[in-house]
Amino acid sequence: MLLAWAQVLHMTTASPEKDFMPRLGRCSRIAALAAVNLLLSGCAGLVETARPVSIPVDASAVMAPSVQVSGAMQPASASTVGAPEPLQVAQVAQVAQVARVTQVQAAASTEPAPIAAAAAAPVAEGTKLAAETILQKTEQLVQIPVRPQVQPQVQVPLRSQADIPAVQPQAALETVTSLPAGSSQPVAATEAPRELWDRIRRGYAMPDLQNDLVKQHERFYTSRPEYLQRMVERSRKYLFHIVEELELRNMPAELALLPFVESAFNPQAVSSARAAGMWQFMPATGRSFDLKQNIFRDDRRDVLASTRAALDYLQKLYGMFGNWHLALAAYNWGEGSVGRAIARNQRLGLGTGYQDLSMPNETRNYVPKLQALKNIVASPQGFNAELPVIDNHPYFQDVQIRRDIDVALAAKLADVRIEDFKALNPSANRPIIVAAGNGKILLPWDNAEVFKRNLEAHSAGHLASWTAWQVPSTMSAADAARRVGMSESELRRLNNIPARMLIKAGSTLVVSRSPQMQDDVSNHQADNGALSLAPEVALRKTTVKARKGDTVELMARRHRVSSESLAQWNRVAVNASFKAGESVLLFLPARAAAASSGKAQKRPAAAASPRPTPQKATAQKRPSSNDKKAEGKR
Repeated sequence: MLLAWAQVLHMTTASPEKDFMPRLGRCSRIAALAAVNLLLSGCAGLVETARPVSIPVDASAVMAPSVQVSGAMQPASASTVGAPEPLQVAQVAQVAQVARVTQVQAAASTEPAPIAAAAAAPVAEGTKLAAETILQKTEQLVQIPVRPQVQPQVQVPLRSQADIPAVQPQAALETVTSLPAGSSQPVAATEAPRELWDRIRRGYAMPDLQNDLVKQHERFYTSRPEYLQRMVERSRKYLFHIVEELELRNMPAELALLPFVESAFNPQAVSSARAAGMWQFMPATGRSFDLKQNIFRDDRRDVLASTRAALDYLQKLYGMFGNWHLALAAYNWGEGSVGRAIARNQRLGLGTGYQDLSMPNETRNYVPKLQALKNIVASPQGFNAELPVIDNHPYFQDVQIRRDIDVALAAKLADVRIEDFKALNPSANRPIIVAAGNGKILLPWDNAEVFKRNLEAHSAGHLASWTAWQVPSTMSAADAARRVGMSESELRRLNNIPARMLIKAGSTLVVSRSPQMQDDVSNHQADNGALSLAPEVALRKTTVKARKGDTVELMARRHRVSSESLAQWNRVAVNASFKAGESVLLFLPARAAAASSGKAQKRPAAAASPRPTPQKATAQKRPSSNDKKAEGKR
């Protein structure tokens, strides 16, 4: 009962409510201190009579300092080894009854003696107000069943109060609606884990897989501590965000470890099959989940967009198969492949679980790798592994940009290294970040405000040194460089144009921006800008005879060249006509040029050459013994 009084009095007098504290003032605090002093001195008679006992005016001289233990106030002199017993409903009801008696006595009292002579009438008023507040608080608490104390559970930072974290306490807690906003009264252990690893462990929800492959991969990771350390250090920037998104969707927390398996948490990773990003999306799959892929950005590498798409895809697969192991197999192997494997086993009367299906080795090892990492994170000491500490705090925050900006300038304004900036914004394909389209960048948590202040103070010219240019016709890189006033080598490097390739008409190139240019890259170019290339073939100069009625357009169509080029070669207008038999100059690919010139000439030598007999032809195709040996070595 003493502990119950102490908790109620602490809740009442220590409340930060702005409308309550000014009215009570110092007098109510003295009254509360008096009651608590009696509790500490073991005066159990207060519970029966509810009569105030006088204390000196300087209450702090006789009050022991108090400490916070598991959400309840206890005096420092009392034992604080274990948490106090929680309030029971019957106890709180008794406290409420005592509070009512105290309220009546305080209202009827005209003598200041219960507190101290120095406090006089203000103290009596303070006692009355304190009793009223105790009554109100305790009556509220009577309506709230207080559960037995459980181990502290995960406190998930939610985006809204309506969201529910994926990890629930052992006993469901009812929503506290009777306590005023801002009340400091604890109703459950709500302290979030300090380490993100602990938060992940508490969110494990997938069934464990136990087989020899799991043990094999456990040995692989633990025998390579440097490799494990590098992966964890890379994950530091992204892991908190992934855990947050998983909890908002009520998905198993161990899925946050999947990028370790996919890409070792490298957002710039590209597989031989052209899968990209830390979630390894194929181009077609990425487009089906709205991941933009153009000259300016590849959202398969984007931290926010790729995580959103990956979790969408995993949720879809789980909805299809109803099993997380099969969903993961489909993520790696393809939903169609897993579906066909299940149908095959059903026809044969075999099991349809993950370990029952016939699948490629990569998929067979996919879930065991994740399970091995899950086991290591669950108990690092059991594997003699050391996991670097990752704080349970966001690493980055997104910042909106309203104008195009160079990557180098953005990193400078944010006061971060260019390598760190690119690690948080790996989707940027070019040295410019366009405001149209995505319109946001990720920055380390403490550097976001630095960037905003420096951006407002920046006044030295344009934020972007680059812009977009649409190629009007198919041309070489040298011709494009001359048109935009750049060197060919710089244009090739900036746009990743290989040698001996032509730039096709309609392609978008990133080119230098003139000081006079005010417009940023348009929304259409930002979302759809693409570079299309064609092989550059050797052209051969040739002449052909014009036919009766031939025009520039007709001859250009016949020889598959542009009318503008044909007119330029022959120094005539685009709408000009040719006389019958007139020589027309053409520049054609070598094979096409030979074919065009060969039509006007007969090849008697070819006609005179005898054909080999079938027997000789067969003898020529038969390989020798030496050829067979050479073929066997390849």
